[in-house]
Amino acid sequence: MYQYSEFDTDFIASRNAQFRAQVERRLDGSLTEDEFKPLRLMNGLYLQLHAYMLRVAIPYGTLNSAQMHVLADISEKWDKGYGHFTTRQNIQYNWPELKDVPDMLDALGKVGMHAIQTSGNTIRNVTADHFAGAAADEIADPRPVAELIRQWSTDHPEFQFMPRKFKIAITGSPNDRAVTRAHDIGLRMVEKDGLAGFEVLVGGGLGRTPMIGKVITDFLPQEDLLPYLEAIVSVWNQIGRRDNKYKARIKITVHEHGIDEIRRLVEERFAILKGTFSGIDQQKLAEYKSQFAAPEFVQKSEATFKDAYHRDPVFRAWADTNITAHKADGYSIVSISLKKHGATPGDASAIQMRLMADLAKRFGHDELRISHEQNVILPHVHKSDLPSIHAALRAQDLATANIGLISDIIACPGMDYCALATARSIPIAQEIATRFDELKLEHEIGNLKIKISGCINACGHHHVGHIGILGLDRAGVENYQITLGGDHTETAKVGDRAGPGFAAEDLIPAIERIVDAYLNIRLEGEEFIATYRRLGMAPFKAALYPEAQAANAA
Repeated sequence: MYQYSEFDTDFIASRNAQFRAQVERRLDGSLTEDEFKPLRLMNGLYLQLHAYMLRVAIPYGTLNSAQMHVLADISEKWDKGYGHFTTRQNIQYNWPELKDVPDMLDALGKVGMHAIQTSGNTIRNVTADHFAGAAADEIADPRPVAELIRQWSTDHPEFQFMPRKFKIAITGSPNDRAVTRAHDIGLRMVEKDGLAGFEVLVGGGLGRTPMIGKVITDFLPQEDLLPYLEAIVSVWNQIGRRDNKYKARIKITVHEHGIDEIRRLVEERFAILKGTFSGIDQQKLAEYKSQFAAPEFVQKSEATFKDAYHRDPVFRAWADTNITAHKADGYSIVSISLKKHGATPGDASAIQMRLMADLAKRFGHDELRISHEQNVILPHVHKSDLPSIHAALRAQDLATANIGLISDIIACPGMDYCALATARSIPIAQEIATRFDELKLEHEIGNLKIKISGCINACGHHHVGHIGILGLDRAGVENYQITLGGDHTETAKVGDRAGPGFAAEDLIPAIERIVDAYLNIRLEGEEFIATYRRLGMAPFKAALYPEAQAANAA
């Protein structure tokens, strides 16, 4: 993984010292909250419903055991003993005191981490496939490119005060695990005539106006990437709307001007910018690639794994759901669920973080990943070590066998923490997971993605959930809309709204009716999303609103 240079270390230390002085001025009253706001946002500090919240970047979801240990230490020393992993591959601390934030940032800086550009109208944390560098289906590891983009975009003078925030995601696999089509820019690594390049998508995004990104070029040579990205962002920075923040994202710009006109403007700008890149970007990319070299995989017997798999049904259930094929023989990718039934999705205690760090150090070539689905990944684990890892995870409530199942729910913090939220998300996720655990149905149901947002901003990605849930305020009462058929993969689609929303107490029975309908109408081996695509909304709507169906029949 990328190692900070002396320049990087000095840069972070300087930024932290600057922010420490700004915090001191806020605490002594020299700065008002309004004056302090843009300064704190530049350093990832929000003012939430009950307290400040610090959002820390985990670049492209990659970190090592030392970094995870520091994240755990910070949660105990300056927060309430846990951290919340997000859909942007960040970690959030929900209860820091303002006076402690500079010390938190200094602790992060010592292990090559920071909170720069995790907020504000800038280019945010670049996200990537959480299986990058390990996946059997991968064309190439996208993380060196993600690091190149991070270096280019951090404190880029032209892109610090844009119309709105800007998000970039990259995948190196044809199977999209990075939700690239729902980002301002999505990059999909492709090959053409033996050359490496990118399919570039632009104008994706969720929120109050969900849109799937459009292809602006189906093949961009690797050496043209940075000038082309700079052309896209600078065109939007110039013509993007600043009169209405709800229409300021690039998705609206693409919608209003059309992809053909945006492509024309970008190509014009690209022609000017290309000559200004001297090739240093490709030299840097070569350096980064060397830092992301695959670990030295070992050859060992798999007998221990095979014995445990056939002997222990609990281990077998976990291995069947939480293990993914690795590109190296004898290895697996381990997904650690942060979705124990009834727990808060994405939360991990300091004890749990330390355990995962230690497992990575001992068994996983000292690498961890954070997924956009709010889970933690050990990307390089030999199969012979899986039984030991499973036993250690069980001891700390981290061995839930539910990756990809109905209880593996994405949920935003909702009204329990967020000042923007209009409804609760966490309790709804907890109730759904607990209910289907009681019914012992989730393994029979199979792959089913539920995503929950507590407001229209869609931080829980509800638009692209197989079942999406949006919490809204209706005359002071929480009301939950359901969408069906959303998809976050390479076949991305915004879900269809089913109909009127449900009160909180009626929502879980409504989800049960959807699932019951699916189980009754699916073909053998057919997943929920395939059944929905085959039959459409009608059978699910009939199940959701039986009173309306009865009235229509009468």
